[in-house]
Amino acid sequence: MGGISRRRFLEFGAAAVATTVATSKRSHATPNFEGYPEGMGVLVDLTKCIGCRSCEAACNKEHGLPKPEKPFDDLSVFDERGHSGQMRRPDETRYTVVNRYEPTQGGAPVYRKIQCNHCNEPACLTSCFVNAYTKTKEGAVVYNPEVCVGCRMCMTACPFYVPGYSYSSATNPVIVKCNFCYDKRLVNGLPPACVEICPQEALLFGHREELIAIGKARIKAEPDRYIDHIYGEEEVGGTSWMYISSEPFEELGFDTTLQKKPIISNVMGFLGMVPMVLAIWPALFTGFHLLAKKKGGEDGHDSERGEGE
Repeated sequence: MGGISRRRFLEFGAAAVATTVATSKRSHATPNFEGYPEGMGVLVDLTKCIGCRSCEAACNKEHGLPKPEKPFDDLSVFDERGHSGQMRRPDETRYTVVNRYEPTQGGAPVYRKIQCNHCNEPACLTSCFVNAYTKTKEGAVVYNPEVCVGCRMCMTACPFYVPGYSYSSATNPVIVKCNFCYDKRLVNGLPPACVEICPQEALLFGHREELIAIGKARIKAEPDRYIDHIYGEEEVGGTSWMYISSEPFEELGFDTTLQKKPIISNVMGFLGMVPMVLAIWPALFTGFHLLAKKKGGEDGHDSERGEGE
């Protein structure tokens, strides 16, 4: 057999199966997935945010990000639109942004902070075949640029369109997003820089389950002030960052069509079949090869000459 021996072919097939089995085991979500009970989170009360952008400034300083074109006290940024007419989004120069929304029924504008929501069962993680993402027990979804191959599948998989791609370095492009201030703060039980700086206490840091209870209590106590929903409690399996609001979430740029189950649950059946398919495939190819050799008058054995040279 020219080019590759049967032994090498089977070794390659076995390696592929082992890799796929490991990946599928890591990726599978259980039907009753409940996230990380001890994980931390942030409850964002949109009725309290005044659009001061202090959180943007704190994030910029904490992570040593580039100085913005406009200072953080310049509120004209709320009028900015991208080429597609979209409002500002996080990118490699800013891990969080605040946008202004005008309620359709009139009244005061609503300001919404946007960053990675740190999903309980992250689609970015389950879509990454090199394990560049980790969901920590503290609740953060962190990214390892050392193993990333730049396929950008995570950008496609994210239901919130958060991960950005850095084009500033042609030799070392990386994915960029909020990391929940994990390495300097969260791992030590401290709140993210944006939460700590908020003058209005619009951002509340704590255990996720406790935050849900607080959010529900606020809604129950003031039903005329809040929409009866905590965004992020159940969306795509739940997120570490959650929101309560006085205005309908769809009017504030939130996707209200997201399913409650984690994204990975949509393809669990398929992923379960992948290891079996890859295990059978090499054997089928080997059988075809032996049959072809027999018909060609060969003795059915590969020559091992040249291997290892």
